[in-house]
Formats: sequence, C-alpha cells, structure tokens
Amino acid sequence: MPAAIKKTDKKGGQAREAASLEAIVRALEEDIVLGRLHPRERLIEEELLDRFGATRHTIRLALMELDRMGLVERIPNRGAQVRSYSIAEINQLYALRELLETEAARLIPLPLPQAYLEEIEAIQVTHDAAVAALDFAAIYRSNHAFHHKLFACCGNAFLINAIDAASDRANGIRFLALASPVEVERVRRQHHEIIDCLRTGDREALVRLCRVRLPASKDIYLRAYASILPSGST
Repeated sequence: MPAAIKKTDKKGGQAREAASLEAIVRALEEDIVLGRLHPRERLIEEELLDRFGATRHTIRLALMELDRMGLVERIPNRGAQVRSYSIAEINQLYALRELLETEAARLIPLPLPQAYLEEIEAIQVTHDAAVAALDFAAIYRSNHAFHHKLFACCGNAFLINAIDAASDRANGIRFLALASPVEVERVRRQHHEIIDCLRTGDREALVRLCRVRLPASKDIYLRAYASILPSGST
C-alpha cells in the first residue's frame, strides 16, 4: 500500500506525489484487469482515501488517468465507476485491434534482429514462470510487456501508440480470460509460436497468430455478460 504523501517542499512533494499516483493507478488497473472490480462497480473516493492513504487530489488524478486508459468512466453527479462497454463497442474495439496489430506484424523486420529477439525471449521467460506459478498479476504484466515489445519492432511510433491505447481499453474486458489457467497456458504456447515466426521469418504465420489471438478474451467476456450488456449501435 502506498504511503501517505507528506509534502516538505515543492520539488520533493511533487516527486512523492507522482510516485504515489503511479502506484494507485497500477493497483486499481490490476483490480479491474484481474476481475476484483467489476463492470459498473463504483469507485468511492472515501474508500480509496482510506485504502491508499493519499490526498483527495491524488485519488482524483488517478481516476482521471484510469478514465484516459478506458478503464473507468466518470459520470456527472455520480462519481467514477468501472467502465462497461456495449456489445457493439466491444466488437468495434476488437476489430480496431485486429487492424492495428496485424498491420504492425506486416511491418516487423523478419527475421527479427537477434538483439530484439533476445529481449522478447527474456520477457517470455518471465511470462512462462508467471503461468507456471498461476501468478495472475505477473501473467498480465508480462503478457503486456511481450506484446508491447513485439509491436514496438514495427518501427512506427504512431502505430505503436495506437496499439497501446486500444489494448488499454480492452483491459476491462480480458479479466475472465486472465483468470483461466487453460486460457493463460494457450496464450503462453502462442507466444512461443510467435517467437518461432520472428526467428524463422514466417510473416504469414506471424500475421495469422496476431489475428487469431485476439477474439478469445472478447468471446469469453461476451458469453459471461452478453445478457446484461446493452447492444449499442452497430
């Protein structure tokens, strides 16, 4: 739990507040991604103040950042709650992710230079260990790091940022898949297939893997929540 912020001077106070803000955002992000907080669940400032020992200003900044990430929505006169997407929005978001990520896969230089390949392989060692331990927070973080490093190899900074933003917005949807030992093992094996493609230069297989990996978490979420989600506009 982050320590309460005690400002002693302007410069030092700002540094401590930034660190506390990052810790709060990270903790609430994991709560949402790992299903500890559910769609439409309210985030009550007083409870967050008690939990984190931070200032109200810092709590509000954290909620603003989570709103920017697409994990939280702030509703006038009602406060903040975990974001809930309509069925149409979920399908549109995943269609966007497929467009962005398969395009990045087409741009990655193949075979991937050894230095980049070794970085991705090192991340996968961490992911393998997390899956073996069923450490779901570590699985989430290492999976995120794997795909960020993978798509960063495409060399297009704007495309990378767009992929990251769309991935952040999907975090509130993927929690059921992350909680499934069968699903996380499937993802682990898929990562090794991706690494093989990067090593051998098999672009067709790489693009296919980047496409087929996406629907699983969406489909699991929709099967669980479709009956209570608004359909939205198509």
